[in-house]
Amino acid sequence: MEVRIGVQNVSREISLDTDMTADAVAKAVADAIAGGTLDLTDAKGRRIVVPSAAVGYVDIGEETKHRVGFGS
Repeated sequence: MEVRIGVQNVSREISLDTDMTADAVAKAVADAIAGGTLDLTDAKGRRIVVPSAAVGYVDIGEETKHRVGFGS
């Protein structure tokens, strides 16, 4: 799943692919907004930590579904 994070006062967004579900990412964002930091891990094991006060937006993409067959 692709997640994009917009950080305040930074022109580029943070983009990462994660193995987490959309609900797990949304819960992590909600917990971060309640206080603390947004802490996510991407599919390669890298850890992204953003202070909750600096988060501008979080775009949670669709879960990737692997197509099988000739029509993919």
